[in-house]
Amino acid sequence: MKKMMTALLMMLLALMLAACGESNEETTATQDPEPQEEDTEVEEDDAAAEGLPDELIMGFVPSQDSDKIADTVAPLADRLSEELGIPVSGQVMTNYTALVEAMGNDRVHIGFIPAFGYVLATERYDNVEAILKSVRHGSSTYRAQYTVRADSGIESIEDLEGKVWAFPDNVSTSGYLFPAAQLMDEYGVEAVEDYFSDLIQAGSHDNAMIMVLEGDADVATTFEDARTAIEGDYPEAMDELVQLDFTADIPNDTISANTNMPADFIEQIRAAFLSFNDDEEMLTIMDEVYNWTGIDEAADSDYDVVRSTYEKFKDDGAISLD
Repeated sequence: MKKMMTALLMMLLALMLAACGESNEETTATQDPEPQEEDTEVEEDDAAAEGLPDELIMGFVPSQDSDKIADTVAPLADRLSEELGIPVSGQVMTNYTALVEAMGNDRVHIGFIPAFGYVLATERYDNVEAILKSVRHGSSTYRAQYTVRADSGIESIEDLEGKVWAFPDNVSTSGYLFPAAQLMDEYGVEAVEDYFSDLIQAGSHDNAMIMVLEGDADVATTFEDARTAIEGDYPEAMDELVQLDFTADIPNDTISANTNMPADFIEQIRAAFLSFNDDEEMLTIMDEVYNWTGIDEAADSDYDVVRSTYEKFKDDGAISLD
């Protein structure tokens, strides 16, 4: 009898141990999917981040002193970093061409590109697109301005023949392209290099104005009214420099995006910049950098007028990114 009871107890104990083992296996099986779900979430996060730069680089052209632009855009970069969740920095390029090439080769992600530079960029590269454009004093267009010294004796465009012309860069929309096209269309100038005694690429709108102010050039072509950009350092500029004439309207400069970035991220960038229209601090920064008083939507077709003007220079090789 005792042997039978012992055998029954042993069988009962075995059944209990087996049941515990099955329970542990079920628990383990239930718990196993949790880390798998976490791994899936990490993979999804990685996929969502694919294509985003480690740091968003904004590129600027030197319309004024490069060091001043670099200092001024720092708060803009900080604010965008907060809005977008990644580090943002600004770089002032040596000229328009350098900015276009940097965007085309994925070294710059957001470019503050003037109209003509944008046209050249879209002709050469397929990863540059205008997403926004500037507003100045309520307008999304502007004019190029011819500036001479008040005591120069120059009273008309015709008087510029044989003079020294200073301009920012030969791919500057207001600094070169539109004035040169106007000289050709309205004044019968066949080649600007023959019409003027010398052409000087000053490197920036500020420098072109200063060259005229200091007597190193007879006329400067810049955006309207670039005298205000140097007035702080040269208070005499508003009196000693006068506006000789203007070109036709030009579409304002762009905020262009490198389209190799994800489309939804580009939309975040667009929304962040548009939100600055309601932020006085950001508008002040944009005004200090490029005299912007607002930001508006933009489309590639807005710059067709610049493309048609560019056709005048395209075949002779005078204007290129090479």
